[in-house]
Amino acid sequence: MTKSLSEDLRSRMIAAVDPGLSRRAAAERFGVGTASAIRWVREWRDTGSICVKPQGGDRRSRRIEAYREVILAAVEQQVDITLVEITDMLRADHGASFSASTIWRFLDRHAMTFKKNGARERAGAARRCRAASGLVRRPA
Repeated sequence: MTKSLSEDLRSRMIAAVDPGLSRRAAAERFGVGTASAIRWVREWRDTGSICVKPQGGDRRSRRIEAYREVILAAVEQQVDITLVEITDMLRADHGASFSASTIWRFLDRHAMTFKKNGARERAGAARRCRAASGLVRRPA
């Protein structure tokens, strides 16, 4: 993500637009995008603020966080519950529709990851700590 332009540049551009310079001309003069200049002046005229708005961050997790206790109780009740079963339970019992990936991110945020057990691990690399006893040739 790119860094926000400075408030000094914003204030100089707005100061140039205020006495009569067009927004497009001011944008070209200060080397910023036309859309940015239009947004900055609109924000300044509506609120009087030239401050940079916060960028990024999570804006939607509060929807699923409302069902935090329900999801955690379902996981505690049935340890091997699947993501699809959780989504179906939320849809049926609470009318809330979430994708499996949203459920996964919720569980990941709450440090609830499921590890594979030893019986289902993939085959590892062949490593020999010592020679196999049946294949060793011994001197005669």
